[in-house]
Amino acid sequence: MGVLHTIEHGFLRPVLRRMRPAKRVVLGGITVEYKSELDGGGIDFGQAFIPFLLSRGMPKQPRLFEWCAGPAFIGFSMLGHGLCETLCLADINPAAVDCCKNTVKLNHLENRVSVYESNNLRSIPKSERWNLVVSNPPHFIDQYEGDIRAHDPDWAIHREFFNTIHPHLADDGVIVLQENNRGSTVDTFREMIDAAGLKIVFTHGDHKELTRESVFYFIGIAKKGAEVSAWAS
Repeated sequence: MGVLHTIEHGFLRPVLRRMRPAKRVVLGGITVEYKSELDGGGIDFGQAFIPFLLSRGMPKQPRLFEWCAGPAFIGFSMLGHGLCETLCLADINPAAVDCCKNTVKLNHLENRVSVYESNNLRSIPKSERWNLVVSNPPHFIDQYEGDIRAHDPDWAIHREFFNTIHPHLADDGVIVLQENNRGSTVDTFREMIDAAGLKIVFTHGDHKELTRESVFYFIGIAKKGAEVSAWAS
């Protein structure tokens, strides 16, 4: 049984997933290519970024980066809705990167969108600099082990991101993360944000204690000492 289970889950299912035709969804007028196993919620609750940022009066940003992009439902939607001029995307999963590249070609966005395969920010060119960073990153430290869409052991992915974002973030740039109160609170990240030379500039929709059900909240982050725009203060 062990051998059969290994063959099924380690070989047959991955092969079948690669052979399965990609799906498509239109977000903000952009046709986004994806596969179901790559969706970490960006097609659903991740779309809350658009009304949330519009409600704060955020103007169009020159360059947007989606961290842990997956098929980039959030980034492409924000581009389509006119919230950024150009877009940068990165993910560790080559299958997600392929979907992003296919979406770029499908919509003729080669002159507006850059796509990188990168473990966190390790393979991002030094020249990349962003005015706004958004993400629906892995939300849980102790659940969904083995699922890179949801599991961040010891919050190592978050911590490395905070520690390496400085060179890529514009001086008045803002990071907006969508987290899940079932897996974290704002205080979960407060110390690591502070230790990385960053500061929390706003939160929205969060609870002080962990919730039994999923409750998605936003946390806005900037460089210490930065004067951020009114929409982010």
